[in-house]
Amino acid sequence: MTDPHLRLRVECYAGYRGEETPRCLYLAERRIEVKEVLDRWLGPDHRYFKLRGEDEVIYLLRHNQRSGEWELTLLDAT
Repeated sequence: MTDPHLRLRVECYAGYRGEETPRCLYLAERRIEVKEVLDRWLGPDHRYFKLRGEDEVIYLLRHNQRSGEWELTLLDAT
């Protein structure tokens, strides 16, 4: 489980269809480039992205389509 008080900011690239894809994330003051998008899927109110960062950590991000807010739901550093 991640710290609910950890500040998260996500920079995205909007492709030709206008779908935003995370390219970089900031955890507090730490900048992490997205090395690879491993998976993505749609939920009823959220979009999910499973990413590998340049630090080789796996991140699962959830994007609230209505509010535009991002959440870090999983961090796997193993």
